[in-house]
Amino acid sequence: MGGKTEKKTSAVKKSSAKNSKASKPEPKQKISKTATKTAKKTTAVKKSAAKEKVPVKKIPALKKSEIKKESNVVSKTPDVSVVKASAKPVALKSKDYGDDKIIHLDALEHIRLRSGMYIGRLGDGSNQNDGIYILLKEVVDNAVDEFIMGFGKKIEIEVKDSRVKVRDYGRGIPLGKVVECVSEINTGAKYNDDVFQFSVGMNGVGTKAVNALSSYFRVVSVRAGQCAEAVFEQGKLVSQRSGNLKQKQPDGTYFEFVPDEAIFGKYNFNMEFVEKRIWNYAYLNAGLTLKLNGKEYKSDNGLFDLLNKEIEGTSLYAIGSYQGDRLKFAFTHTNSYGENYFSFVNGQYTADGGTHLAAFKEGFVKGINDFYGTSYKSEDIREGMAAAVLVKVKDPVFESQTKNKLGNTDIRQWIVSETQSGLDDWLHHNPEAAKKIQEKIQANEKLRTELSAVKKEAKEAARKISIRIPKLKDCRFHIQDGAKGENSMIFITEGDSASGTMTHSRNADYQAIFSLRGKPENMYGKKQSEIYKNDELYQLMMALGIEQDVENLKYSKIVIATDADNDGFHIRNLVMTFFLGYFEELVTSGRIFILETPLFRVRNKKENIYCYSEEERDKAQKKLGSSAETTRFKGLGEISPSEFKDFISPETIHLTPVEISQLKMVPKLLSFYMGKNTPERRAFIEKHLLSNADIDA
Repeated sequence: MGGKTEKKTSAVKKSSAKNSKASKPEPKQKISKTATKTAKKTTAVKKSAAKEKVPVKKIPALKKSEIKKESNVVSKTPDVSVVKASAKPVALKSKDYGDDKIIHLDALEHIRLRSGMYIGRLGDGSNQNDGIYILLKEVVDNAVDEFIMGFGKKIEIEVKDSRVKVRDYGRGIPLGKVVECVSEINTGAKYNDDVFQFSVGMNGVGTKAVNALSSYFRVVSVRAGQCAEAVFEQGKLVSQRSGNLKQKQPDGTYFEFVPDEAIFGKYNFNMEFVEKRIWNYAYLNAGLTLKLNGKEYKSDNGLFDLLNKEIEGTSLYAIGSYQGDRLKFAFTHTNSYGENYFSFVNGQYTADGGTHLAAFKEGFVKGINDFYGTSYKSEDIREGMAAAVLVKVKDPVFESQTKNKLGNTDIRQWIVSETQSGLDDWLHHNPEAAKKIQEKIQANEKLRTELSAVKKEAKEAARKISIRIPKLKDCRFHIQDGAKGENSMIFITEGDSASGTMTHSRNADYQAIFSLRGKPENMYGKKQSEIYKNDELYQLMMALGIEQDVENLKYSKIVIATDADNDGFHIRNLVMTFFLGYFEELVTSGRIFILETPLFRVRNKKENIYCYSEEERDKAQKKLGSSAETTRFKGLGEISPSEFKDFISPETIHLTPVEISQLKMVPKLLSFYMGKNTPERRAFIEKHLLSNADIDA
């Protein structure tokens, strides 16, 4: 991978002179001759970004009178070295370690070289946690922080192709600190509690990471009729200017950036992911208006609106809610199995929860038991529950820069107490809903009692068969092992042929394999006790570690790896029916993926090209010429272990996340596709019917 990155970087450098004129995306603003001249550029912007001239909305021209001439503009972009990682550590002799071996990187160069430390994963845009969405989030977070502090009620966002623009109407960055605030690590206002009490953005890192990882980055700050602008390419300052405005414009900040393909490779923004993020900002900031590509997003009822959209029509009683200064939550129960939570800290979605969510759950259980004067078990109270929780915390401590899990321990007591009192007050004011909640808890209690006997029988039966799970080839590290288990995954395969290939290809440190005997039973509409009586599904639950509680999940990712044919697609549906029906939270928390393997191999005597689509196949055939041989892979077992190793390595694996746009759609989808035959489903099948020949083609 290091080699590929070096080639991309060198290609960028070679094309820099050619594109130096075309890389200005904005029309020239009218400034005096004394204005700073844009430095000659040596680093090219991605072609599409370089050639496109995009007019900037409401970014003002400068008066001729008060233009500062800046003398510290970088005239040439220094090279950024790309270090190729070695597979094994190399022991250096002492004579190899001298002064010349000490390398100094400035802050932005370090971000480019070690991007994972700042934004987590890179990715190509196919996963909602890929780096390009983190860059967008960091810029929008800064705009939202202004709204939270009471400045600016509107944010305009535009995402087209690879270019992102964000305009807020807050206070604007102090004009004398524009360059420092986007280029110098540990520079920013978010260290000052008086300015940003409940900030979302990274302390002193966020926009610097966006700058460093973008081929083109522009920031404009407007304050009291004055303006300051800075333009960077690959983290290097190429021009800056400041002065008075010709026409008065609202205060605020404008960001524009293009994620660098030299870092991310080829990528595409998935607008569904972007829209979901924008909706979350709207739900968490009642009164804030966001515009994405001209479409308006606004919520008047906050978390209530979020939960209502997710579970509309499936709640057992009217959604309950609480609005405090530092804590807000909404909740209800449905007839679905499992629990679903949407937790946020200072407006940041925490997919993996954390101490704030644990404290909310604890407070909810205490509130229920205090109100009813009972001692119901927590699992009976929370089974079937859906809730959205927002907590405002000073100095939040996240377990990574991507902020998926909160780690503050000092917040537990007040969250538990406030949740308990807020719930108690709501229950007293809603007696009908309180009655339905108790009925639901009692039904859960009865079901749990029945299941405990079934689980015990299943466990005893499994112990008699084997101490180990016969179809599981486990890995060395799991989620519970901390950083070592972050990338742990289990592949669910069909048959011994596919699992045999993968067993010889996998990395046994973090890749496990569970082999299905064939097509599992369709569990749609079955009682929960039935899955414990099904030997194969119970063994799958044991392999995953969820037979007693989903919180004991052993792997970070669950990957369904089936053939790309009729039988393979059917098995995918059956496995997904099992997860959606009984362990829905595994899907909503982003744990389930589909393994995409190449459909074709195009090769000649010198080169092999693996293709994941017909379009890629056609390009490969054109590249290698008429003598090229094309192979269609029909099953995982047909791929040799040496080839398969490349398909499941961290650098090259293709995983498609299984996602649900709305929880309320799950029962309808399962009923339509996996339930009883209906005239509507028959008509759908006839309309979309494909033969094996069609699929093979």
